[in-house]
Amino acid sequence: MIRRLEELFTEEFLPECRYARKVSDVSIRGYKSAFELFEKIMPEVIYPDNITKNGMVDFFKKLDTRKRIVGKGREKIGVKKSTVATYWSKLNSFFTWLKKNEHINCNPLKEMEYPRVDYLDRKFLQKKQVERIFNTLDFVIHWKNDFIRKRNILMFTILLTCGLRKGELLGLKNRDIDLERRYLTVRAETSKSRMQRVLPLNTLAISKIKDYFNDKRKMGVDSEYLFVSDDRGSGLGYDGIKHLVEKVKEVSGINFHLHQFRHTFAVNLLMAKTDILKLKQLLGHRDIRMTAAYVRCLPTEEMRDDVEALSIDNLI
Repeated sequence: MIRRLEELFTEEFLPECRYARKVSDVSIRGYKSAFELFEKIMPEVIYPDNITKNGMVDFFKKLDTRKRIVGKGREKIGVKKSTVATYWSKLNSFFTWLKKNEHINCNPLKEMEYPRVDYLDRKFLQKKQVERIFNTLDFVIHWKNDFIRKRNILMFTILLTCGLRKGELLGLKNRDIDLERRYLTVRAETSKSRMQRVLPLNTLAISKIKDYFNDKRKMGVDSEYLFVSDDRGSGLGYDGIKHLVEKVKEVSGINFHLHQFRHTFAVNLLMAKTDILKLKQLLGHRDIRMTAAYVRCLPTEEMRDDVEALSIDNLI
């Protein structure tokens, strides 16, 4: 009996990823999101045999031409090359699994060229934008209470000074903070790269953490997670932080996404002459080519002094 794609994905592929391969929760959410959109756009693809190269071309065409509602009811058509690459990569993992388990004869994506992304679109936040976001967090928005205000400021402080991914931030537990040695640990199970890394905490982060911990104790918050939900009963989730970001964007007038703080962290360390191998370690990259992509993001003006220093007299 030929099984439906949805059954294979839900009952076999995802459990294997989660339990046998120990794929991160972030990656699993990505697989689910990509497959759900694929089902929505291509409802006629029900069985493995329905997957063809022409069908995948049609999927990416529909992905690029469909109308979407963004922001305040605005219509938008088209997607970035990086978005196409994301869906290509996530679906490719499932299709590769299908071929390995002999549900399909070939993976059609292997017959197509992977969309190489131009990482010049890795936009970082300017100083005035960061200042406005923090000003909005601290003084403009009237939060539920002072504890929530301090929680929100600390989250953005850690994003800015540690360069964490969103999943790594939300996965932090109290035990991951070592105030004595001034370390923050990103555990392997919360990291996209599946590698544990230990990051130094700077003075600003340490100050905000101590203040937050004091309030946490005073309010009797018992959660093991560093960042708790507004009702303090559990860790802050993806929906909670999405709502928070949308509120800050609306009030501050700065259109940003959380990953831009990671870009800002990387670019500013490079501008401060941080060694690229150190930056690779801090970002938790497996491949230094991923880190090197940030070099292409450096503002031209920031390299002027380096070029000005060149002359015939000081050539080696």
